[in-house]
Amino acid sequence: MRLKTTLAAASAVWLAATAAHAQTVVTVASFPDLDRAVKAAIPLYKKVKPNVEIKLTSLAYPDHHTAMTTALATGANLPDVMAVDFDFIGKFAESGGLEDLGKAPYNALQHRAKLSKFSVPQGTSSAGALAGVPTDIGPGALFYRKDLIEKAGVSEADLTRSWESYVESGKKVKAATGAYMLGNAVDIQAIYIRSGLKDGEGIYFDAKGNPLVTTPRFVKAFELAKSARVAGIDGKINAWSNEWSEGFKRDKIASQMMGAWLAGHLNNWLAPDQKGKWRSAQLPGGAYASWGGSFYAIPKKAQQKKEAWDFIQFLTLNKDMQIEAFRKLDAFPALLEAQNDSFINEPIEYLGGQTARQQWKQAADQIKATAVNKLDPIAREVVNAELEKVLEQGKDVKTALADAQAQIARRVRR
Repeated sequence: MRLKTTLAAASAVWLAATAAHAQTVVTVASFPDLDRAVKAAIPLYKKVKPNVEIKLTSLAYPDHHTAMTTALATGANLPDVMAVDFDFIGKFAESGGLEDLGKAPYNALQHRAKLSKFSVPQGTSSAGALAGVPTDIGPGALFYRKDLIEKAGVSEADLTRSWESYVESGKKVKAATGAYMLGNAVDIQAIYIRSGLKDGEGIYFDAKGNPLVTTPRFVKAFELAKSARVAGIDGKINAWSNEWSEGFKRDKIASQMMGAWLAGHLNNWLAPDQKGKWRSAQLPGGAYASWGGSFYAIPKKAQQKKEAWDFIQFLTLNKDMQIEAFRKLDAFPALLEAQNDSFINEPIEYLGGQTARQQWKQAADQIKATAVNKLDPIAREVVNAELEKVLEQGKDVKTALADAQAQIARRVRR
C-alpha cells in the first residue's frame, strides 16, 4: 500500500513538473522588415513567459497579405497573431474575421491615450471595431542624397520650400549628376493625397463613404506628378521592384519620399554601402503625412487568443520593446512613451550623424487622425491606374479623376 502511495505521489510530482514545462505555441505571421521586430522580441519575451513559444512565419510583403486574405476568407491556416500593414488594415478590419480588440476581454481602448492619436482610428472599422493595435507609424519624410544635391548646387531648403521648388531642383540634379530626383512621379501623388487632411477624414472617402478623388487635393497631386514626369526627373521605376533597389545602390535615385521607416530599409538592405550619404528632411511645402504603419491583429478563429493578446501587448505597449524595434529597424513607435525617450535624440550613423528622429517626431505630432475604408485598396488601384494614363498617355487630369470617381462609386454601390 505504501509503495502504491509513493508511486502515486511521484507520478503526481512528475505530472506537475511536466505541466509546468509544457509549451504553449503562439503562431505569428509577419513580413519584412516588421518580422525583425518579432525576432528581436522573442528572446526578451521568453524571459517573461518561459512557457510560451513564439513561432514566426514570414512571407514577402505582397505574399503575406495575399495569404492572410485567403486565410480570413476560408478560416484555414490562420495565425494567432497577424501583422497587418496600413494599406490592408481597412480591408481586413471590414472582413469580419478579426477580433474586436476594443472589447472584453482585450479592452485595448483603455490604452488609447498612450498611442499616437492618429494611429488608433487607422485600425478601426467603420462600425467602430478595433481590428488592430498599432505598433509603428510612418511619419512622412523626404530622404535625399546629400552628396548628389550638393554636386548640383542644390540645398535642402530648395528641396523642401515647395513642391514646385522640389521639381525645379530635380532638373538641376538630373543635369549635374545623371541621377533621377525620384524613382517614380507616382510617389509625389501618393504623399500629397495623404497631406492636408482633417481629423476623421479619409484619404479616398469621406465619413459617409463618398469618394473624394475629384477634390482639389487629388487634382493638385496629379498635376504635381505630371510636372515631374514632364520635367524628366523621375525614373519611371516602381517602388519595391528590383530596378528600384538597384537604383539606390547605383546612385541613380537622389531622393525618396516615404515613411520614416525607410531609413531602416536603406541601412539594412536597400543601400547599406551608402552610409553617411543620405539625409532626412521634412516633406516639401510644409506637408505632414502618414505613410503607412503596422498593426497586430487576432483572427477570430485563432487557437491561442489569450496568449496572442499578451504577446501583442508586449510588442505594442512595452516601452523597452518599442525602443528595441525603433533601434533595430527605425520603426517609429506608436507608443508615445517610446517617442519621448532620450533615444530619439541620438544621432543616426547611416544619416551622417543626423538626429532625424526628432524631425520625425515633429511630423508625427502634426499628422491628423485619418479614417480607413474597406475599399481603400480598390480606390488606390483605380486612382493609380488613372494617374498612369495621365503620365503615359497624356490624359487630362480632371477627366482622369472624374473617371476614377465614377469607377469607385460603382464599386461602392455593389
